[in-house]
Amino acid sequence: MRAKTFKGGIHPKEFKELSNQCPITAAFPKSKTVTIPVTMGGAPNQPVVKIGDEVAKGQIIANGEGFMNCPVHSSVSGKIKKIQNCLVTGNGMAPCIIIEADDAGRESLLPVLDPYECSKEDCLKRIREAGIVGMGGASFPAHVKLNPPADKIIDYVLVNAAECEPYLTCDERTILEQSSKVIDGLSIVLHIVNGGKTGNGKAKGIIVLEDNKAYLLPELEKAISEAGKEDRISICLVKTKYPQGAEKFIVSAATGREIPSAKLPADAGCVISNVGTVCAISDAFRLGMPLIERSLTISGGAVEKPVNVRVPVGTIVSDLMPDVFKLKDSESTEATSDSAVKIISGGPMMGFAMMSADFPVAKGTSGVTFLTEKETFLEEESQCISCGSCVAKCAMRLSPALIVRELKAGNLEKAKSFGLMDCIECGCCAFVCPAKVNLIQRIRLGKGLVRQKMAEEKAKATAKANAEKAEGGAK
Repeated sequence: MRAKTFKGGIHPKEFKELSNQCPITAAFPKSKTVTIPVTMGGAPNQPVVKIGDEVAKGQIIANGEGFMNCPVHSSVSGKIKKIQNCLVTGNGMAPCIIIEADDAGRESLLPVLDPYECSKEDCLKRIREAGIVGMGGASFPAHVKLNPPADKIIDYVLVNAAECEPYLTCDERTILEQSSKVIDGLSIVLHIVNGGKTGNGKAKGIIVLEDNKAYLLPELEKAISEAGKEDRISICLVKTKYPQGAEKFIVSAATGREIPSAKLPADAGCVISNVGTVCAISDAFRLGMPLIERSLTISGGAVEKPVNVRVPVGTIVSDLMPDVFKLKDSESTEATSDSAVKIISGGPMMGFAMMSADFPVAKGTSGVTFLTEKETFLEEESQCISCGSCVAKCAMRLSPALIVRELKAGNLEKAKSFGLMDCIECGCCAFVCPAKVNLIQRIRLGKGLVRQKMAEEKAKATAKANAEKAEGGAK
């Protein structure tokens, strides 16, 4: 099978060997307390419980009425202790519901549902009720993604199994340990995208796998055969290269199609789901299980024994130390070469550097990486030398140096014309920059300014429209 790929990209050291031989094991916070963000994808939710309430595992504790809202469930049976702002991924403070688990074992699961006896609408309702979002990091509500506009004809459903971020291996282990569930989840997604029980869509499934994980082919082929889905599901090997897992490159490599600028995969006839997402969809129908647990990798040079674990959503990362994992310098009073100098929620390329490990595992947390000084780039940036390295490696075929130059000069519109909003923030440019310019940080700030400007303009337009409407009513 020939491995496909895209132009550009980089080949950072993978470090997969630290954890890809570690089975996924169940773990529980030692404090028996979870801190669950009220919103984990989609529109902002509001708590539907109050302090002192006793809740069951699987019970909805936060929700909203909008189409983009995705409910949040309790991941344990216990009592609501606090509802307050807490540190979350991205170093922001967000409303969280803190629950102290008990030993009552109360559960409030959904009834088991046969997806193949349901309409598309009923299937989407189940996925929303289960609170399923994309588990690759973006946390986009699955019930929205699987219901593209009627004018978008979907030809392919892709399972993103590239897992191109260094250190992370939880998707790899999931495929190895639960290949039949991956195929079942993908089959359900195909059923939904093709219109449900009465639909007549022709979309086919493709599992997109980097060739450093080609050893998983027999497991997947066996699962496909046992499910009798050989005519509907295939496997596409892609070259091991970062950022192969980005949706634009997954679509390009697997189908030969290109997602237009500022458009979505549906505009190229594709729907993309993460490995964990399709497994969660299978659980939602077969077990009635909402998305209340997730697998993640805890790795990095500062970790004594990297692990793949499955924990309740809301588990504080530091609450897993030292029982589940231990840092190499945890017993030292002085910094050593093995000390963790950077904690990242996610992988080192696109993850968020955190001020501490006191943040909760959310639905989109694929890993936590503890890096030593040797594994990080802590040098101060110097002047750009216009070498063009960032241009050569940009998989989006942009000119990061030019974008940042215009941002420094305050020329937002010029930066946009150079592709500011098309940047996927993969970090390839910063990785190869000899001057160590903080390209991605500056681009993220630039995007934030653009979005802020758009919000202000929208608010002004709304205020003007309301004023005109009021004036017209007065007349």
